[in-house]
Amino acid sequence: MKHVVNDNIRKAVREQYGKAAESGQSGCGCSTTSCCGVSTIDEKATSMEIGYSSANVNEVPDGSNMGLGCGNPQAIASLKPGETVLDLGSGGGFDCFLAAREVGESGQVIGVDMTAEMVSKARVNAEKAGYENVDFRLGEIENLPVPNSTVDVIISNCVINLSPEKEKVFKESFRVLKPGGRLAISDVVASAQIPEKLKQDITAYTGCLSGALTIKDIENILKSAGFDDVDIKPKDESKEFIRNWRPDSKLEDFVVSATIEAVKPKEN
Repeated sequence: MKHVVNDNIRKAVREQYGKAAESGQSGCGCSTTSCCGVSTIDEKATSMEIGYSSANVNEVPDGSNMGLGCGNPQAIASLKPGETVLDLGSGGGFDCFLAAREVGESGQVIGVDMTAEMVSKARVNAEKAGYENVDFRLGEIENLPVPNSTVDVIISNCVINLSPEKEKVFKESFRVLKPGGRLAISDVVASAQIPEKLKQDITAYTGCLSGALTIKDIENILKSAGFDDVDIKPKDESKEFIRNWRPDSKLEDFVVSATIEAVKPKEN
């Protein structure tokens, strides 16, 4: 039964974001009654509100920034030339293209997304802009199409909370990271007990809300997966934009954006 429930959640997420990719809709890929507020948002303004710079939003291919996310993982990733970067839930390619500039021609960026429409959209964006060090792959973040110990840095922006099997996501992340590799993630975490009604609302789940775990739960999962130096920092200022995701629902009382960092231990 649990497998059926998980598959139904993945199906709902896939359908929602597939529609977003095909329609060009922005802002979480949700309906106007969900976290997005309205679908006719200003993607650049939205991204700057959650932590990206003006330079960031203006240097990527048109159509890659869909106004998604709840923070800026680039700000904590400390990417270096020559590194291999993996983006979990790469969408239209926004964070991948920013990372590609940081790692340079000697580096590589891999974007994984379970939505075929998003992968196709990202590949078109990459081809139009001439990015040759970015590779977009279709796959689930619980079953990454990436070999063992090949990635220096994993980034992700408000995607892992969408997974019904977060333990598998972090175990897979640990598997593909090189010894000494690191996580640099922006995501939504639960700051209080999420009401049961909201938990059962599938549009709230696909809108990055009701699937959020507490900081303590995420810490335990990361440590159980083998990570060291776990550091999760909630961003209270994110309550301002979360309040707009579903006006009058008081979401900001239950969830908050946070940065999540951890390191795979080096081999002795």
